[in-house]
Amino acid sequence: MATHTTVTSECGSTAPVACTLSSAGLAAQASRWERLAAQAMTERTETGYGLRLSFRRELGVAEELRMLAAVENECCAWADWTVQSSGGQVVLDVRTVGQGVATLHGMLTGLQPAKPARRD
Repeated sequence: MATHTTVTSECGSTAPVACTLSSAGLAAQASRWERLAAQAMTERTETGYGLRLSFRRELGVAEELRMLAAVENECCAWADWTVQSSGGQVVLDVRTVGQGVATLHGMLTGLQPAKPARRD
């Protein structure tokens, strides 16, 4: 996602809106996102500051989401990727400003929410 756009944070620092992962790294990260979404994602919401993804609180979901967010915080440092658990949900909030918001709105659009958990 190479681009010349920069994001200016509230403290005045700037970062290019670009991903620093290699092609192989990007493919691996995308595969991990797809697996986690298929397992437990319940909702994808575009916000005024970026993006929010919600997941069922299942075994291993919070840990995998935190690992994914850690990679994203490194390769897409123009946004702040945070994970919080609340009730039965694990929520990823991704925040940025300016052009970064539109970029986030275009990211992770292909993720398919998990099928509802079966209740027998």
